[in-house]
Amino acid sequence: MIPRTVSHLIGGQPVRSALGKTYPVPDPASGKEYAQVAVGVGGDVSQAVLAARTALATGPWAGVTAGGRARVLHAIADAVDARAADVVAAEALGSGLPAAQARDLAAQAAAAFRDAAGQIPAGGGDRADPDSPSYQVSGPAGVAGLITSWRTPFLAQARALAPALAAGCTAVLKPDEWAPLPAALLAEIVSAAEVPAGVVNIVHGSLHPRAAGTQARDALIAHPLVDRLSFAGDAASARQVQLEAAGHGKPLWTEPDGHAPLLVLPDADLDQAVDAAAFGAFALNGQRRTATSLVLAHRAVYETVVSRLAEWAGRTQAGAADAPGTRLGPVAHPGHYSALAAGVRAAVRDGARLAAGGRRPPGLPEGNYLAATVLADVTPAMTVFTEPLDGPVVHVIPFDTDDQAADLANAVPGAGMAYLWTASRERARRLAAVLDQPTLWVNDRNPGDQAGQAGLGFFTRTRTVHDAGQPAGAAPAPPWWD
Repeated sequence: MIPRTVSHLIGGQPVRSALGKTYPVPDPASGKEYAQVAVGVGGDVSQAVLAARTALATGPWAGVTAGGRARVLHAIADAVDARAADVVAAEALGSGLPAAQARDLAAQAAAAFRDAAGQIPAGGGDRADPDSPSYQVSGPAGVAGLITSWRTPFLAQARALAPALAAGCTAVLKPDEWAPLPAALLAEIVSAAEVPAGVVNIVHGSLHPRAAGTQARDALIAHPLVDRLSFAGDAASARQVQLEAAGHGKPLWTEPDGHAPLLVLPDADLDQAVDAAAFGAFALNGQRRTATSLVLAHRAVYETVVSRLAEWAGRTQAGAADAPGTRLGPVAHPGHYSALAAGVRAAVRDGARLAAGGRRPPGLPEGNYLAATVLADVTPAMTVFTEPLDGPVVHVIPFDTDDQAADLANAVPGAGMAYLWTASRERARRLAAVLDQPTLWVNDRNPGDQAGQAGLGFFTRTRTVHDAGQPAGAAPAPPWWD
C-alpha cells in the first residue's frame, strides 16, 4: 500500500512538518505524482533528536542488554523479509529499480541487520584484566545522525541503521528527498519489530530548487545532541558534509558514491571481463555505489571490448520495474535524467564516440529512461573522465602499458575500489601494489554491491578506567612535591 502522504517518524508517531508543508514526489517511470511528503526543517530535526536522546537516556532502550539488541535486530530482519514485496515496490518508486534486482536488495537489507546482530559482543564489549587496576568500559556513543542517498535507498538505510542500533545508539535518519517511500516503509517495519518509541526517528527533506534537502541535513549535522554522523551520497555532497561535521567537531563516517575503474589487460578472459563491466555499469540502473563506470582496456583488445559492451547495452531491456524482462529501469528523478542526457551530448562534443545508447529507449516516451550507453575514446582531458556520468553509462578508455593503466585508474576521483582482469597473477600483484583504491577485485565482479559501512566501533564510546584501589577512609597520598 502506497501512502498518499508520507510523514516524519518522531518518538514512534507519524508527525507533520513543523511548517505544515508537504512536497510532491513523482514516479520516475511516468513523471506522475504519487505522494506528498512532509517538509523537513530544523524544528523537525530538533524534535526528533530530543526523542532519540530521551529514548537513550531514560527510555526502555537505555536498559536493553546486548542480547536484547540482537533480538531487536533479528526482529527487524524478519520484518524486512515479511515485507519483501513492499520493499520491491518502494525501491521501484524511490529509484526506479527493476523488481528482480530490488528483491536481491531486500535480502541484503535483512542480512545487514542479522550481520550487525552477530557482531554484538556477548558481554557488551567491556574488557578487564583481573590482575590490573585498569579496565575499559564500552557503551553507545549517543544519538546517531544518518544521512542516506537515493541510490538503493532501502539498502542504504539498513546499512546505516543496523550498526548504530547494534552498538546501542538511537538514531535520526534523514533519507534523500527523492526516495521517501523506502524510509516510510522502514518506519512501518521498525514498528512491527516492536522497536521502542524514539529509538528510530525519520525526518524527510524537501525539494527546494536551490538546495534540496539541505535544511534538514544541516540541522542534523549541527545539532549539539547528535554524537555520531554517517553519510552516503555523491562526492560533492560528501565534501560539504565533511566540512560541516568538522566545523561542529562531529565524528563522521562517510561513504561517497564513487566510480570504480575496471582494468582489462590483454591476456584477460574477455567474455568474463566484459560481462563484469556491463553488470557493474548497468545493474541497479548504473546507480550503484561501486559502479564500473570507467573501463580501461589495453589497446590490443580495446575495440573488441567496446563492441562487446555495445552489444551488451543493446540487449539490456529498459522498461517498467515490474515488466517481464526489464533489466534497466528509469533513473531516480527528472533532474538527474536531464543531467545525464546533457552529459552524453557534451561528451560527444568533446570527442567521445557514442558506441551505444545515449538517448531515450524506443517505446518509452515518458519517465526518466536513458538507454544503456557506451561512450568510447574517452580521454583524461575530457570533463566526463573527471566527472563520470552517474547512471547507466560506461566510459571506455584505451591504455598501452600497465603503468599507464594504473595512472589512469588512480586519477579517477573518489573511487573506493577497482576491478582487474588478467590471466597473470604476477601482473595482478604488481598492479595491486600501485593502485590507490582500498579494495581490488581480481577476475571477479562485486555481486552484492559490497562497500564499506560504519561498524559497531564507530558508534561505540570506549573509556579506560584506572582504579588505584584505595579503600574508603584511607589517608590521602602526600603532595607530589614532598
